Amino acid sequence: MMQGFQGLLWVISLVLLAMAVFAFIDGAMRRTDAYPAAGKQTKPFWLIILGLTIAVNIYPIIFLQIAGLIATIVYIVDVRPALKQVMGGGPRWGRGGSSSDGPYGPFNGPR
Repeated sequence: MMQGFQGLLWVISLVLLAMAVFAFIDGAMRRTDAYPAAGKQTKPFWLIILGLTIAVNIYPIIFLQIAGLIATIVYIVDVRPALKQVMGGGPRWGRGGSSSDGPYGPFNGPR
């Protein structure tokens, strides 16, 4: 019974670490000037917070893991969409279509 619980905690810790690494990499790839333009804290602030979250998940301290999880969720749910809006959409490596594009091409006829 205890081994199953420890295994579950290990999986949860791994998921939290993966989320924090994703948020850190995403935050590092965004332009520095986009953060204040979106009305959010600065890029170094978010990289420090998310970097500390990664460190806390590597050396788990449950209270700090919860705080890091909250910071990661705030970044993913609030900051990231605001940055995407300010920067003009998704990442640079995306398809780059217009807003009228559907999954199989443009809705408004050929270009």
